[in-house]
Amino acid sequence: MSAQVSGRAFALPDLGEGLTEAELVEWRVAVGDTVAVDQPVAEVETAKAAVEVPCPFAGTVTALHAEPGQAVPVGAPLVTVAEEGAGDSAPAPGPAPGPGDEEAFTEPGTVVPEARTPPESGPRGNGAAQHGQGSGAVLVGYGTGAAPSRRGRRRRGTTGSPSAAPSPGPEPRAGRVPPVVSPLVRRLARESGVDVARIAGSGEGGLVLRRDVEAAARALRGAGPAEGPRGPEERIAMRGTRAAMAEHLSRSRREIPEATVWVDVDATGLVELRRRLNAAAPERPVSLLGLLARFCALGLRRFPDLNSQVDTGRGELVRFSRINLGVAAQTPRGLVVPVVRDAGPMSAREVSAAITEASDRARDGALSPEDMSGGTFTVNNYGVFGVDGSAAIINHPEAAILGMGRIIERPWVVDGALAVRPVTELTLAFDHRVCDGGTAGGFLRFVADCVEDPELLLGDL
Repeated sequence: MSAQVSGRAFALPDLGEGLTEAELVEWRVAVGDTVAVDQPVAEVETAKAAVEVPCPFAGTVTALHAEPGQAVPVGAPLVTVAEEGAGDSAPAPGPAPGPGDEEAFTEPGTVVPEARTPPESGPRGNGAAQHGQGSGAVLVGYGTGAAPSRRGRRRRGTTGSPSAAPSPGPEPRAGRVPPVVSPLVRRLARESGVDVARIAGSGEGGLVLRRDVEAAARALRGAGPAEGPRGPEERIAMRGTRAAMAEHLSRSRREIPEATVWVDVDATGLVELRRRLNAAAPERPVSLLGLLARFCALGLRRFPDLNSQVDTGRGELVRFSRINLGVAAQTPRGLVVPVVRDAGPMSAREVSAAITEASDRARDGALSPEDMSGGTFTVNNYGVFGVDGSAAIINHPEAAILGMGRIIERPWVVDGALAVRPVTELTLAFDHRVCDGGTAGGFLRFVADCVEDPELLLGDL
């Protein structure tokens, strides 16, 4: 992909939620294609979700500035478009920096880039009004306005392909403080297991650029022993939703003093109720998870401390008036938790339909960051994995998560006699700061009673 092209460079926009980069999943256009205003040109995956990126102006694609699988910083050129009617008289921009040719900034105490001023054309910073094309896209902070002034040192003489080998430099001294371009490059080195102190940077003054780290990572993989005490190793960078979930779960373990209670229950009534409801209206099916979610919503009305979170900054317990149910869903991109909003008033059929829709969108990668935020309580059916129980991790900053294991026939005492019944295990992990075992146990016992004898709640289903 050439760095010297004519046309107008469209930078990766600010995708909100404090995100600083996105991984390019695939291009929706190719060089030479004609694009219209707001036509998606690429699909990218952020730490929150996979999203399509629309271009805010029309024209002909003259360059693509990244490869699928590459992390693109917010504000970096994504695609260059020769606008319609621009002709040869339009001033051509300077060479667009390719991957690894970022402006290089050193450790604290040196110059840093000036802050970008977001466009003022809408509540979310959509800069489309500056383009004269009437873009209606709502992505935050389109990078197509006048290029902001920047300070710092730019590497000179880099007009070749981004894949060009880095120029040789002096052998770095172990223990020196290496000049590194940005937190993104520093993070890439950490994820790749690369010691930046041992890299000869190809940038001005020995600055370490992205491609230096990538080359060192490739060399590290190739230079390692074919066999070690644990056999050959494979290192896989944790990016996108997988990296976000890893940080999310780690934060939960660090900040929430959780406790767990569980109980085995006879699921005969639950299974029979679902069968009868689905036989009565097969076009509106009710799922086991939907019934469990409905039982949890009813339980949270009686035990509101579990529909809350701790505000550590103020030392307060914040109780929520609405029940926003998070639903743990396994997808090809990893574990995600879409949210069913205001589930309290929903019937079992309504909440089942909402859970099915959210889970389908999660597996299709169609969730937005907003679809996975604002939850107040999470439910999980880990029985689909064929396991009986789980010590679940609370979805930070919520106060609790309830899960259900597989339903399996087991010996069960009924009216003093031994019988075979479908039995499942319910597990509740809760934040011990919001309540004690009495409240948590009371909530779990209420849900268990609903599972065992749901007909007592038919008026609430």
